[in-house]
Amino acid sequence: MGRPRRVRAARLRPQLTQQWQGQTWETQTHAPVQPAAGAAYPLPPEQQGYQQGYPQPPHAAQPHPQVAEPYAQPQPQPQQPQHQAPQPQPETHTRTQAAAPQAADATGAGTDPGYGPATLAGNSRVTDAQRARIEGRSPIIEPGMQPALLTALLGLLLAVAAPVGSYALVVPLVLLQAVTAAGWFRLNGMWPARQGIALAFAGALTADVAVLAAGRDHAPAAILGPLGAWVLLSLVLQLRSHASPDERMYGLMATVASTALSVLATGYLGAAPHAVSVGAAAVAVAVVARALPLPTPASVAVAVLAAAGAGIAVGGMTGFGTKGAALGAAAGVCALIGHRVAAYDYPSRFVHFTAGVALPLSAAAPVVWVLGRALG
Repeated sequence: MGRPRRVRAARLRPQLTQQWQGQTWETQTHAPVQPAAGAAYPLPPEQQGYQQGYPQPPHAAQPHPQVAEPYAQPQPQPQQPQHQAPQPQPETHTRTQAAAPQAADATGAGTDPGYGPATLAGNSRVTDAQRARIEGRSPIIEPGMQPALLTALLGLLLAVAAPVGSYALVVPLVLLQAVTAAGWFRLNGMWPARQGIALAFAGALTADVAVLAAGRDHAPAAILGPLGAWVLLSLVLQLRSHASPDERMYGLMATVASTALSVLATGYLGAAPHAVSVGAAAVAVAVVARALPLPTPASVAVAVLAAAGAGIAVGGMTGFGTKGAALGAAAGVCALIGHRVAAYDYPSRFVHFTAGVALPLSAAAPVVWVLGRALG
């Protein structure tokens, strides 16, 4: 069964070869390609075969005179088949290499190593944090002395207003809760997020009103009740959103965390006045000590010791006694945690002046509430 197929293929191949090598429009229209004298690139095997003549196929029993005659006579070389890639020319390659630095200088791409050339499909740009990791540096920038001074000022306002009364304490507390809500959303890269910020701030105001209405003795229920209600409200609002699932999840997490931090800051309103004074003063001193230009381990140790010392000093003035050392040290540790969170991953200046100011005080509020009731 296979033998007739081979004979049929042998009969058809000379015809195909005769038609391919005949006079076609390519050889008549296009100019012949002549190799330059002393060319740096050798001719491909196809052109060499055109010059020397193709050998007869092994399956042909006898040569065909109508096919072999055109190869025997000298004739212009036909153009290379279209499927072959054109050979690069040395002059063009040299011009391309010489023009590359000039194009880089003209576009300005060579002057900024952090950004690549613009593309239609988009180009991923290296952020400051990614560049710091590549270079082996820490991607953390501390808020600095100015946000620390603002935190100290707000903490001193809380410490001074607490002995005066609950309504006097509400004024700096509301400011602290507003800055906490806005700073947390901006720290997570979500800006503008007016709905989330307004929702978290409304939850904090509701907790303040509940504590003022119920009194300090019922502060736990007055704080945890609005917190649970606002978490449920945030979940319902995010489920009704028309955003993508990933965006809804990011928005839900940011809203819940911002609401929790803002509501838990109401702990200053539910704690004992002397405990609020000790804890707020300790946070103020700890943040300022942390902003000093010292190595990180030494700065942390100095900040905790300074917070404990401030707790002893303010506790002696308010009648809290030496127990203020433990409260001050615990509040200082929480303040350092909030300070570290606000310094995460190359934040902007706005983050430093919102989250960097508010998070140390907001993070210390639950500890001031719990230890103030336990030690007082």
